[in-house]
Amino acid sequence: MHMASKHFAPILAVILALVCSFLLPAASPAADAYPTQAVKVIVAFTPGGTTDMLTRMVSTRLSEKLGQTFVVENKPGAGGNIGTEFVVRAAPDGYTLMVNSVGPIAVNPTLYQNLPHNPITDLEPVVQLADVPNVLVVPPAANTPDLKTLIAKGKTKQGGLSYGSTGIGTSSHLSSFMFAQTEKVAAVHIPYKGADALNDLLAGRVDFMFATIPSVMAHINSGKLVPIAVSSAKRSRSLPNIPTMIENGYPGFEAGSWFGFFAPRGTPRSIIDKLNGAVNEILKDPEIDKQMVFAGADPVGGSPEQFKQFIASEHKKWAVVVKDSGATAK
Repeated sequence: MHMASKHFAPILAVILALVCSFLLPAASPAADAYPTQAVKVIVAFTPGGTTDMLTRMVSTRLSEKLGQTFVVENKPGAGGNIGTEFVVRAAPDGYTLMVNSVGPIAVNPTLYQNLPHNPITDLEPVVQLADVPNVLVVPPAANTPDLKTLIAKGKTKQGGLSYGSTGIGTSSHLSSFMFAQTEKVAAVHIPYKGADALNDLLAGRVDFMFATIPSVMAHINSGKLVPIAVSSAKRSRSLPNIPTMIENGYPGFEAGSWFGFFAPRGTPRSIIDKLNGAVNEILKDPEIDKQMVFAGADPVGGSPEQFKQFIASEHKKWAVVVKDSGATAK
């Protein structure tokens, strides 16, 4: 028996090597072939907003790079929850993706009491596209060209200041809440649906607003709104002359928006890696970089792991702010 085993061992090794040589490459061609059909990219908000704009910009380049159409589809509603839920329940095959933002991913799990999904665990982070700081803007007629003047007005104006937002629990709302809470300034929150908030700010019916830079860039350039401060850790490349809230004496005041690609949980890692590599290459393109910065977004990129860690820290941060604000949504 000992001699038979001794002679059989080399034969067994050869058989195993042959089996492995057939099995191992089998997964690779499938990953290399992806995508073999059109890919749907869900945006959980209406057309024309920052999420939609960034998604279409990058998806067009993905279509060119990967040889299949990346079709952008808008599924707005419930603060981004409807579109997010659609992707959570989609097949994890790489043909349904989404570009999502800070609200549905990091804020809504705390803001909504009975959310039917958990975006932290039910989605696979693929790559972060961009950071988009909020900018504190005021109408010129308000005569509050800097934070000091705005705060002084808030402490003397009967009834306090008023600020608009694009909805309860949005980064627009919570940034303003953080500011008013820190300064102990009386400030009345007026939530709007989408662009209506900006219309009332332009008309001078509200005193100030934290808005994503892309949504107000044209109005800043035309002089219809005055930028006072940005809410990022460092100055925005889009508004390099505008100081940060931190520079204005608010340590740790980081309350901007961010955007990234996600896939349903269980999507093969080979597909996630392929998408991650393609998007990172696109973000390094000087023309895309220029377009994003011009629009008010700072390109990011990086690995899926980096994005996942960033999301975890954002979820933790916003959970505290949401609870302190008392904001809830059904």
